[in-house]
Amino acid sequence: MSQTTAKYSVAWKLALVLVWPAVTCLTGCQVEVAGQTLPSPYYLTDDVQYYAPAPSEFKLSREAAAMQEQKEAIISQQQAAAQGN
Repeated sequence: MSQTTAKYSVAWKLALVLVWPAVTCLTGCQVEVAGQTLPSPYYLTDDVQYYAPAPSEFKLSREAAAMQEQKEAIISQQQAAAQGN
């Protein structure tokens, strides 16, 4: 191996050692560490990609109404019992 080839080899290795951490830290990608998916460093400035469903898309409206009615009935029974004492 000639001296110039050895210099290029050392230069490439040095460049890789110096550039690789900067590239990995500044890309902003999600990372998986020990089974956890960690967010990118820019997650606080990202736009929100969740849109709440319209009320007509709520498939359990009858069940929700029945649960609310039951909850109100229990509260009114407790109030009636408290007033009766």
